[in-house]
Amino acid sequence: MATNKEHRKKSSSKNFQSGSVNQGRRTMLKALAGLPVLGALSYGTFKSWTYESSKKRNVIKELGFEELFKPTATISTSRGSNSNKLRIGFIGFGDRANQLASGLGFIHEATVEGLQERGRLEHFLAQEDLNVEMAGICDVFDLHATKGMEIAMNGLRVNGDKGAKYDVKRYRTYQEMLDDKNIDAVIIATPEHLHAQMTIDAVHAGKHVYCEKSFTRTEQELYDAYDAVKNSNIVFQLGHQVTQNLVYQQAKDIIDNNILGKISVIETTTNRNYAGGAWIRHVDAQGTPKPGDEKTIDWKQWLGSRPYVPFSIDRYYNWTKFFDYSTGLLGQLFTHEFDAINQVLNIGIPKSVVSSGGIYYWKDNRDIPDVLHSVFEYPHKDLTLFYSASLASSRQRPRLIMGHDASMELGGSLKITFDYNSTRYKKQIEEGILDTNQPMITVSPGSGAVDATSSATEKYYTSRGLTSTFVDGRHIDVTHLHIKDWLDCIRNGGTPQVSIDKAFEEGVAVMMAHKSYVEQRRVEWDPVKRKII
Repeated sequence: MATNKEHRKKSSSKNFQSGSVNQGRRTMLKALAGLPVLGALSYGTFKSWTYESSKKRNVIKELGFEELFKPTATISTSRGSNSNKLRIGFIGFGDRANQLASGLGFIHEATVEGLQERGRLEHFLAQEDLNVEMAGICDVFDLHATKGMEIAMNGLRVNGDKGAKYDVKRYRTYQEMLDDKNIDAVIIATPEHLHAQMTIDAVHAGKHVYCEKSFTRTEQELYDAYDAVKNSNIVFQLGHQVTQNLVYQQAKDIIDNNILGKISVIETTTNRNYAGGAWIRHVDAQGTPKPGDEKTIDWKQWLGSRPYVPFSIDRYYNWTKFFDYSTGLLGQLFTHEFDAINQVLNIGIPKSVVSSGGIYYWKDNRDIPDVLHSVFEYPHKDLTLFYSASLASSRQRPRLIMGHDASMELGGSLKITFDYNSTRYKKQIEEGILDTNQPMITVSPGSGAVDATSSATEKYYTSRGLTSTFVDGRHIDVTHLHIKDWLDCIRNGGTPQVSIDKAFEEGVAVMMAHKSYVEQRRVEWDPVKRKII
């Protein structure tokens, strides 16, 4: 039986094949051959779509925006000589570390077949060989450490090779790894409550650091970790890879060119409506507890500086539910939203924050709210950032940047809708050239072009695929690009995209919102005393 993919190919051949089709049509179809949705369209629909697309492009030309929507991103090679090889140690090897290892260029043999079936193996193999080795694995859970070692020693590499070229070592403690002179840099992918101290210790050991979000759990940890990195020569990158997507580079160009006009309101959201999304992860789909006990997990080391409690499989897997180990929605989800906006707009630290919410749906033993709203005020920028989150609804809401002349929806693609009362575009609106009832411009990383949002391709291009982008005509994992950015800065100098300064700004915003929620009051940032008051 033919697969859907095969059926689309046959349909495409039937609809667009042949000698009666004129040369102009063949040329257009050849240019659009990379759009899988075309195989499902009739030629009549295709003509209607291209007409609408052409009309929109005329609008782009009239407004003088042509240069802003051309794909400009390229990937420069960073591969150095063998003498420039970097040996990377992983501290923590759970699910996120597996994704980071893939971005680094290593996957487990057992995952190859599944990736191949989903058409993703070719994307992995197309990644650049970053000239690194997974030289060490440290995890308090034997099962996770074993998997990390299997990937490092026997896994498939982006260059098609298998197995390690150098010795790989498992470390029982992260301090033991940091003491090893053969480790050049570390990737920290542990629970949130361990990030700050591990970063500080890594800096003191002279290791470069890639640290997953959230950077810290408390205000004091933030100051200590920030000072440690700033007073060192190490290269630090915080793990927010989403803005490696080409869409965010184009969004920044749009903002910088004042297409939206004066921006005064930004809305960001998180909606998830399932147990795993609410951090209930200690049982599988059948309700069977996941593996792990005091014999296989070093519980004391996992707790770190946090108060001792008896071993709990609930706390081990679901640590995000508890304030002892996390700031919950803010540290795990809002951080993505803040970084996305901060990279595009450079909003920095807010003047004040008010948070509210509660535990309204998941009535278990959690500390963190499952519904949360935080309002971040930037009076010096005439701007308000509003964050709304729910773990009991899956309705998707885009990041929305609202300006006087237009608004931008920002996700896996971006959309621009012109404002009915715009000053800048008043003439075009009055003449009926601009329709203010729907988005007029859509930019999608897959095409690098401006498309009519009324076309059948709209849903395909605007889906929120925030794990990859298209650069130089290739499908690229944004985690790979983010790690590459870090490695490039280690080798060649420069500032990583989510530097220690960006991490600090984000950290202060998170701590302010957290403090406001916990203490049920409005809080402010004092930049002179460098303190939340």
